[in-house]
Amino acid sequence: MPGRQRSNPRDPGTAGDWRSLPPPRIPAGVALAEAMAARRSRREFARRPLSMDQVSGLLWAGQGVTSPDGRRAAPSAGALYPVTLVLVDGSGVFRYRPAGHALLQLLAGDRRAALAAAALGQACVAEAAANVVIGADPERLRPVYRDRSERYCLLEAGHVAQNLLLAATALGLAAVPVGAFDDRRLHEAAGLEEGSLALYLVAVGVPAGGA
Repeated sequence: MPGRQRSNPRDPGTAGDWRSLPPPRIPAGVALAEAMAARRSRREFARRPLSMDQVSGLLWAGQGVTSPDGRRAAPSAGALYPVTLVLVDGSGVFRYRPAGHALLQLLAGDRRAALAAAALGQACVAEAAANVVIGADPERLRPVYRDRSERYCLLEAGHVAQNLLLAATALGLAAVPVGAFDDRRLHEAAGLEEGSLALYLVAVGVPAGGA
């Protein structure tokens, strides 16, 4: 991964070295309507890793910063952004930071089998080139939204997942959203922070047999 940047001590959860992703590039020639029409849940993947350009485009679509004032690609209640994205691929587990468009390695080694076990043994999770785990911390919303905080986290996770799925389609990748899993085991396998909820998972890879 290119470019390494030191963490900002005032930014919560940014201890360690963050590695910059390449600028996001999602093909401009794919119209939104075409991506929506072509999107399907696909569970069969070729055994090839994603390129860093593909990873960059996916994560940017899910939670990337899209304006000078820090607004992101997916809507969030009060622009408080309780959601965290964690990438799990063959080399390790990485947390995504939208500010700076960077990754922090949380765990080394291939954790996809542990992730699949948490997802009730679903083979697509183990066989995907990468999985994006969507977690959220309702306490970030609690001071403003109180007993609706969990609901707004769930809604935001849905927004993020749809962006990921459409971006995967535009990038010529196969993807499937996964909602069946053991919450505690997924939380542990993805290295989510204490207090965060494991809400959703998107398995992504190069399509088996070509595009």
